Amino acid sequence: MAEVWARRLPPPGDVASAAVVFVAMVAVRLGSEGDTGASLPVTVALGAVIAGGLAVRRRAPLAGYVVGTAGLVVEALWVGPGPLTPVANLIAVHSLGLYASPRRAAFGALLVPPGVVAHFAPKDESSVVPVAVVLVWLLVWAAGCATARRRRETEELRRLLRRETLVAERVRIARELHDVVGHSVNAMLVQAGAGRMVLDTDPARTRELLLSVERTGRDALTELDRLLGVLRADDDPATEGTVRDHGTAGGHRTDADHDADHEDDGDETGLDPGDLDQLVRPMADAGMDVRLRVEPETLTLPRALRLSVHRIVQEALTNALRHGHARSAEVTVRRQRWGNAVLVRVVDGGEGPPPRYRPGRGLRGIGERAAALGGTVAHGPDDEGGGFALTVELPLP
Repeated sequence: MAEVWARRLPPPGDVASAAVVFVAMVAVRLGSEGDTGASLPVTVALGAVIAGGLAVRRRAPLAGYVVGTAGLVVEALWVGPGPLTPVANLIAVHSLGLYASPRRAAFGALLVPPGVVAHFAPKDESSVVPVAVVLVWLLVWAAGCATARRRRETEELRRLLRRETLVAERVRIARELHDVVGHSVNAMLVQAGAGRMVLDTDPARTRELLLSVERTGRDALTELDRLLGVLRADDDPATEGTVRDHGTAGGHRTDADHDADHEDDGDETGLDPGDLDQLVRPMADAGMDVRLRVEPETLTLPRALRLSVHRIVQEALTNALRHGHARSAEVTVRRQRWGNAVLVRVVDGGEGPPPRYRPGRGLRGIGERAAALGGTVAHGPDDEGGGFALTVELPLP
């Protein structure tokens, strides 16, 4: 309940500024005209009404402007125009355009001409002066409305950027889980099936396959633990401000940004062939002959590229085993001779894609991963062996 009342009360800054305006209005009024006696309570009361409208100019801008304008009209027609009353009304009309909704601001603007005319009614002024004052008041009101519109547009842009960041993060998490879990589970299924087939005839081979299933499962759990650790780090309140700044000021974050966040010390790390060998081992246990070619020029790559190459090869081999039923595959990782890019090519000896095939979640994930690094992806039937060929080019930074 206390929090609700706190949100309804005017901000202390507005109350303080309204108090300053009230004191100034009363002091200038009494000093300029020497009001005493019966006119003092009226002067103080009208000053309190006009200044009170300024105190609520953020919480209730239309009501504050109506109250202040009503006090201006009564003061002008009963006591006489005050020297500082137009200044207070000008502040109120700007706050009306700045803080009120468009509909309420438009309604409040209709009160500007009557208030200005009432202020100049006791004076012997030509019609030119009130008209000029009305134009000035409307210009100040329009300036407040323009600022409010820009503020709404900025907030809407921030909201859209936050939504884009959230969607991109969900896509990244889904892609990582698909790569880790999908590859490992498919390899374990194939290994378990192969073990079942030779269970009675080759117990030694069955033991090897079961050990491979166990090893693949442990590797999958290690990868999942690493991925969940990254997600917990992203949810850490200590890093929340940094993530928000990236999402609102610079657009949504890419996979390369996340990889850079969790990069080891140093600008570059090695593309260890052992990592790819570890990835290829479950395929070999499942009966796939995988030939791996990693050229020396690619042994040193930025971490973002190294992780992307690893995931791309992982997903390509999983697709070859699961969808293409391939018994062989060739993986090539090399640097383009004519460009500053890394070429990843995976060709399997499987059944090949059906006519007019449509990319599944795995190929779409590879395309998204490559696009995040500014790369390109090409895939389709292999012209030479009849299997499936995947070619990915990733530019070097």
